[in-house]
Amino acid sequence: MIPLIVDLETEWRGGQNQALLLLKGLYERGHAAELVSAHGSSLSHRAKKAGIHVHSVSRGGFRLPAAARIRSLLADGRIELVHANEAHAVTAAWLALGNRNVPFVISRRVGFPLRKGWVARSRYRRADCILANSQWVADQAVASGAPSEKVRVVYEGAEVPALPTGTQRAEARRHWGVPEDAPLLGCVGVLLPDKGQAWLIRALAELRKDFPNARLLLAGDGPCRRELETLARQRNLQEAVIFAGFVRAVETVYAALDVFLLPSFFEAFNNSLLAAMAYQIPSIAFRRGALPELIEDGQSGLIVSGPEVEEISAAVRRVLLDRTLACHLGEAARARVIANFTADHMVERTLEAYEGVLGRVA
Repeated sequence: MIPLIVDLETEWRGGQNQALLLLKGLYERGHAAELVSAHGSSLSHRAKKAGIHVHSVSRGGFRLPAAARIRSLLADGRIELVHANEAHAVTAAWLALGNRNVPFVISRRVGFPLRKGWVARSRYRRADCILANSQWVADQAVASGAPSEKVRVVYEGAEVPALPTGTQRAEARRHWGVPEDAPLLGCVGVLLPDKGQAWLIRALAELRKDFPNARLLLAGDGPCRRELETLARQRNLQEAVIFAGFVRAVETVYAALDVFLLPSFFEAFNNSLLAAMAYQIPSIAFRRGALPELIEDGQSGLIVSGPEVEEISAAVRRVLLDRTLACHLGEAARARVIANFTADHMVERTLEAYEGVLGRVA
């Protein structure tokens, strides 16, 4: 099978990580997948390093250059299926396919309703299969007009790492300037209003009444960084909140943490939470979007209702004070990832979807 994966995002986010894992998994299974990606994108760079056949294009000009490249790649009949991995790619692939009898797969990773315009709806009507990355996303898509018979849930996957050794943990904490006896809370993600990091800073101020050495590590960058730094200063936490920026070697973050927190208000899925669970870190998340599909409350993590300082700090306090609970939550989280959310699971379910649409077209 030769599928063509299309992803025109320039930044490195969860969807691009999934695209790379999918491409690697397809190659490992003998499928000569190819990638159309934006010039200079992180995905393009990483895919080339992994030995993937990459076609680099401009994503500007109303996606017309990308559409033209996809159309040229379809001309000789070698490509059996086109898979658009994100929204820009959906438009380019739809324009390229036209009336060609080539299966079209769309990945949907957002919980927003489908747009009502003719172009937006036509793209999804043209799709042979819509891969939602959670049941919540699938429900939102169908409720806003996606054909239910075309929607299929394929959970995103993580590569399950070896657990950090004591030496690696100590080195990671030294790297971030955190004493071994200081409780370290952490969050990995873009600094945006809907990601909720401000609530973690507020909760840290409350927690330090009982844990005066507690620190918070925020890995990621974004438009809210200056606002969050101001909030930390206002709470006299400028020495306690570590703004790490974008961290390429993100394993140094997970190796150092005692508790992972995800205070997101609107989450279709979350690869950072999945990684924390795979690293066996007790994790706490808001009851929003698809997050309860990842964490089973009280078993493989803790779920809090939302942005309420006392509830967040109480959940963290519970984990920090009860070592047995912390160990249980971490071990159950890792086991849950291994059973349900590995990269191999994601690749196999995606291949099943590919085979299904190819069978229908044939």
